[in-house]
Amino acid sequence: MNTSRKVAIVTGASQGIGAGVVHSLRDRGYRVVANSRNIKASNDPDVLTVAGDIADPAVAKRIVSEALAQFGRIDTLVNNAGVFTAKPFTQLTEDDYSLNISVNLDGFFNITQAAIAEMEKQGSGHVVTITTSLTDHAIEGVPSVLASLTKGGLNAATKSLAIEYAKRGIRVNAVSPGVIKTPLHPPETHEWLAALHPVARLGDIADIVQAVVFLESAGFVTGEILHVDGGQSAGH
Repeated sequence: MNTSRKVAIVTGASQGIGAGVVHSLRDRGYRVVANSRNIKASNDPDVLTVAGDIADPAVAKRIVSEALAQFGRIDTLVNNAGVFTAKPFTQLTEDDYSLNISVNLDGFFNITQAAIAEMEKQGSGHVVTITTSLTDHAIEGVPSVLASLTKGGLNAATKSLAIEYAKRGIRVNAVSPGVIKTPLHPPETHEWLAALHPVARLGDIADIVQAVVFLESAGFVTGEILHVDGGQSAGH
């Protein structure tokens, strides 16, 4: 087994930002373990797909064990899997709450704990988590309490983990996007969503991918919440 090349795990990897991150890391010579609920097998021998719900601890363990069995190491974890529920607070259901907690928090905890345990053994690693600038700058007309509750927690956890593992060769950062142009947002909503950003446009998937790649290469950066949001977090 050739274990000289870096290996990254990417969750939520079947489309959108996750798929973009997989493609960009492969262009840089990484081997990639790609996860989502319904991800399909890849024809690329350097991309291992592992289907399953990241909120399930058994799935997280399987991702890590299969990464080690196939590629022999884990260098980077990109926590991209997440959900967003835009409902008024009093209309949120128990199912809404449970879904956001399970995917956004349990999913992060399960895979990050397992990956960092392996990174510790090799004395190096990097964790990047995709959060949201709504945690810093709530917007009227965009109900986001579950995002603030969960993704805000991930921002705090990023800083905590960065300090806990700073002397062990493991960096921990986050990318905090504004609204990104993905299939999640129908074209008829784009004009209204673009106006939420001071730069008056939606972000592109490439904007977030570039931020992940920057953090991956920035060896002196840890505990950073990198806002890629067209000025949204700065205000209006």
